[in-house]
Amino acid sequence: MKRVVVVDSGTGNLRSVEKALAHAGATVTVSSDADVVARADRVVVPGQGAFADCMAGLARGGVADAVRAAVARGVPYLGLCLGLQVLFDSSQEHGPVAGLGLLRGHVVRFPDDAHDEDGARVKVPHMGWNQVDAPRADAVAGPAGAWYYFVHSYYAVPDEPVTVLTARYAGIDVCAAVRKDNILATQFHPEKSQAAGLSLLARFLES
Repeated sequence: MKRVVVVDSGTGNLRSVEKALAHAGATVTVSSDADVVARADRVVVPGQGAFADCMAGLARGGVADAVRAAVARGVPYLGLCLGLQVLFDSSQEHGPVAGLGLLRGHVVRFPDDAHDEDGARVKVPHMGWNQVDAPRADAVAGPAGAWYYFVHSYYAVPDEPVTVLTARYAGIDVCAAVRKDNILATQFHPEKSQAAGLSLLARFLES
């Protein structure tokens, strides 16, 4: 079994993520210890809530540096929701607030007066099930057509070609998943996405 460390930044739905990864075949440790992160075979960074709070949690005890070092060594990284957003240079949420800077780009908020293509108002946050498209094929992220569960008011705008899944919301092709080398991250929550989410987690563990 792969030794997976779920990073505790104080902002994640850690128990659900832990259970989903274990169901997918992993040996899981939840930790905020940089030394534990440094020894992981896989690093998973979940997160819910505010970008700044997640980054503050990662900064404690050198965890952010341990995550950056693990990625630089080629350790597979999976980011979930905020775990995707913090990969980028910055977020405008209560900011700008600096991210990990592992991917080029920034994080922005849906417009408060968001509308769909027909002019109907849509709610912010984007909450619920949404089908994804696949602008760039990736075996681990998976194919177009799957349905995943989203909860977010902010979304990433990459400045490099890393988007592998998108979801249409508020008239925007929202970045739903990114992939670069050993980095995979999703804006949606695989742990809340039933069979499709568990399948994605299993592919990550096998990658």
